[in-house]
Amino acid sequence: MNRSYYWLVLGISIPAFLWLVPTIWMVSLSFQPNEVLARTTSSTFFGLIPLPFTWDNYAALFTFGQTPWWFLNSIIVAVGMTLGVLFVSTTAGYVLARMEFPFKRTVMVICLIGLMVPEQAVFIPLYTMFAEFGWHNSYHALILPRMAVPIGVFLMMQFFKAIPKDIEEAARLDGVTWLKIFWYVMLPLARPAMMTLAILTFLYAWNDYLWPLVSAQQREYFTITLGLASIQSNFAQSEGLGRVMASGVIASLPVVILFLIFQRYVVQAMTAGGSKG
Repeated sequence: MNRSYYWLVLGISIPAFLWLVPTIWMVSLSFQPNEVLARTTSSTFFGLIPLPFTWDNYAALFTFGQTPWWFLNSIIVAVGMTLGVLFVSTTAGYVLARMEFPFKRTVMVICLIGLMVPEQAVFIPLYTMFAEFGWHNSYHALILPRMAVPIGVFLMMQFFKAIPKDIEEAARLDGVTWLKIFWYVMLPLARPAMMTLAILTFLYAWNDYLWPLVSAQQREYFTITLGLASIQSNFAQSEGLGRVMASGVIASLPVVILFLIFQRYVVQAMTAGGSKG
């Protein structure tokens, strides 16, 4: 390997390390006693090395407080939203890609317009509608508004359009119904697109803060992002900096694990989106 390769690796490693410093610092602080952190947060190598070391913050996290409940709420909301988005996007995408019906072009235009409308612009109508139904402070209030995602419908519609029609026609000649063609033929072929959509939806749902902030006023319905924000905004009433950092580490673990397992799908989705843009 020539010298330019090592310079390239060094040039990439330094920004990557600087980008990781806040995360490393958070993990390190989560393993330090709160009594030490009350005096200083940079005792050893700017606080990046957890000395003295303790597990007390993590033990307290799952023994006291509402963090485990918030964690469970995030799992329920993220999984429910992911399943809902997959159901709506695959069915709507298949219908728009393969079937003919009145006002089809109008529906497609509406879906494309939905891509241009900022989600914050519909918060007031959504809040008013759910308030009239009495649905706030519930799981379905946190899940339902995000199930109809225009980008998900558009992604699945484009994928189904790319599948050759000969496959469907062969199945139709054998007397297979539309529903069975969709379930047994098209969905297995669309598995890569569905996996990409599921991962991106789960990541979005897990990190979502604005809609839970609007819809959930009772602490038992807080998601992990909203719960951690409430702890940090009332830091004087919290259990200490180490406890807050441990909560942040626990909240980040599912996203990190999911990304490590399915990172190639996420990268494919990002590169595909960049090439289309």
